[in-house]
Amino acid sequence: MQENSKYAEAFELIRSGYQEQKRGRIKQAIRKYRASIRLLPTAEAHTYLGWAYSLVGKFDRAIKECYKAIDIDEEYGNSYNDLGYYLTLFKRYEEALEWLHKAVAAPRFSERHWAYYNIGRIYELQGAWDVALKFYFQSIKIHPDFITGVESALRVQGMLN
Repeated sequence: MQENSKYAEAFELIRSGYQEQKRGRIKQAIRKYRASIRLLPTAEAHTYLGWAYSLVGKFDRAIKECYKAIDIDEEYGNSYNDLGYYLTLFKRYEEALEWLHKAVAAPRFSERHWAYYNIGRIYELQGAWDVALKFYFQSIKIHPDFITGVESALRVQGMLN
């Protein structure tokens, strides 16, 4: 019973940290995510901590948190997607693509459309517009209301015309 209580408390700290993050209180969010990790290290807490670090420009720390998350739970797709995104910012495209394809295949990933979008973004940045368009369409197929994917697909279609 005590283990269930620890689990619930750890995930409550993540939820609370996310609420702080949504309010723009990143330092408070970071404190909550770290407290969650001290209580019970989870892939979710490390991934959210990485996300918070990225919001304050600490991408090296964000990347490290993604690796920690993957070590804890290889099935959690968010950490692969976030890692791919951060690597893209440093133009490490091939490495990013490897992680993003792992995100697409991850069993536990409710935001799969973001991984397809991020793959498309890399191909667009590399000038492979036809391939980018394919991945943007895939992101829209999964999530028809995904405006970022729709806008990107329209932009690339315009470049191909």
